[in-house]
Amino acid sequence: MNRRKFLWTAGGAAGLAHSLHGQEEQAPKKEPQGNGEANERQPEGPVVSAPFSPVQIGTSAQLFVERSIVRDTERVWYTLHPGEKHPRNPLIKADRDWEGWRIRTYGNGIFDEDEKSFKMWYTSQSPQTYFPRPGGSLLTNYAVSKDGVEWEKPLVGTIESPKLGLRHNAVLAQEHANVIKDYAERDPSRRYKAVCGEGDKPHAKHTFTSPDGLHWSRLSTKPVVDRVGDNTNAYYDEYRRIWVLFIKKPMIARGLQRRSFCLMASEDFVNWSEPQFAFVPDYDDDAGSLGRIERARPMLGVPDDPKFMNTQFIGVGAYVAESCAVAFPWVLTVNNAGAYGGVEGIMEIQLAASRDLVKWQRHFRTPCIPRGHIGEWDSGLFYTQSKAIRHDDEIWLYYSASNFTHGDRYLQGNNEPPTSVRTQKTCSIGLVKWKLDRFVSADAGAEGGVLTTVPLTYTGSQVELNARVKRGGSIRAEFLDAAGRPIGNAGLSVPCTGDSLRSKVAWDGQAEIVDRLKGKAVSLRFHLRNAELYSFAFRSERVS
Repeated sequence: MNRRKFLWTAGGAAGLAHSLHGQEEQAPKKEPQGNGEANERQPEGPVVSAPFSPVQIGTSAQLFVERSIVRDTERVWYTLHPGEKHPRNPLIKADRDWEGWRIRTYGNGIFDEDEKSFKMWYTSQSPQTYFPRPGGSLLTNYAVSKDGVEWEKPLVGTIESPKLGLRHNAVLAQEHANVIKDYAERDPSRRYKAVCGEGDKPHAKHTFTSPDGLHWSRLSTKPVVDRVGDNTNAYYDEYRRIWVLFIKKPMIARGLQRRSFCLMASEDFVNWSEPQFAFVPDYDDDAGSLGRIERARPMLGVPDDPKFMNTQFIGVGAYVAESCAVAFPWVLTVNNAGAYGGVEGIMEIQLAASRDLVKWQRHFRTPCIPRGHIGEWDSGLFYTQSKAIRHDDEIWLYYSASNFTHGDRYLQGNNEPPTSVRTQKTCSIGLVKWKLDRFVSADAGAEGGVLTTVPLTYTGSQVELNARVKRGGSIRAEFLDAAGRPIGNAGLSVPCTGDSLRSKVAWDGQAEIVDRLKGKAVSLRFHLRNAELYSFAFRSERVS
């Protein structure tokens, strides 16, 4: 597999941002396809490339989950908003004999725009009697749903079972298959794509393609990457028009070897960049270890070893936002070596964001998916699908969770637990939701606060806010020049109130102000009172 250097030349973040987005003055590129061909369809994406200041935001929404757009604040704080778990969780359980005792979202779920249905590829640990394989039968299974809540497991298996034939739902003899449907692919036989290990070589990652998500063929002739960890997380970024792959690699961090994650990227699903570390545990991770361990103390099977207590990464899910990539790192907190091999500990899903896929901001080291109470189905280990789904005006993230820990004897031993244990130990799949882009808000109280952006340029004609304003509160905006001075007689906007994903901002007697400043370097200053501001954008539509 050839290596492409284009993503990492010109030095770190600058080189990657330049490579991913190009210069604004250049002609737009044709959208690359998985088979190396080009398509005329041109999805609009944000421009965050050089020159780096003023920041060129086009018409894209600027989320406060990533704060490089903020210059300064007064009496403003930031709040993480955990997702809302579906009341019927868990939605998918290991209820077929061939699935074994646990299923996980080591895969992906999608909403198929062509068929208007939900589809999921998930991992099961199947008993050897159904799928005999060296080292355990971790397979990729298929499920479908009309509404994303009620799921069916159709008997469309494509892997021969000595006991079942093809009357099952296992479709790929590999685990961690991050299936993506490529709507722009011209070759029908390559409509679906995946990255995962192959057969008895799970640590050598290959690309696979399929016409239907059920029948798979290996695309790569050589591994995309070799000698890496078991888990991979792949997705397509439609705004930046690249394929992204997170791979697990060990890294010595603060004196201990940790599970960490590198990032690779590709324009064509064939040629990939060299791996570059993106998620490596740091001091802040380790400083919070004991607090996380204490919350799950009764579940742990071994006492703490203070010299060995540490934080690691098991996987990375993603959501493609307009101005940044949002990541959901799977954080493992280790308290000691496991009694049955491996390490003991618990997991949670946190939040990260990046504009350039090089520098990742992690302002909150707390769960963005609420942990269940000890003994509940989602109180131990957590995993996510590889890419969250935008469904209407919501973000849907399927996740799996267990009621046991990383040091469990059956997890580490790869043994099938007896029936009596299977009724107590579970690993199932649920759903968590956010309103559109409402991961983190910039907040102010009754005394009011101010948030000022860095200098930026835009191409829209209407300022739009994703905000929740409490009773008696408001949000007002004003334009500043690049030095932070108010511009002319524009003044403050009309107050925005209420709870809206698309609150329109207007200026009394200054209907043309947004158009007049288009293309010029300006800053926005937001005056907030009893309000939560999640994002802002300059959209094409203007208030009449």
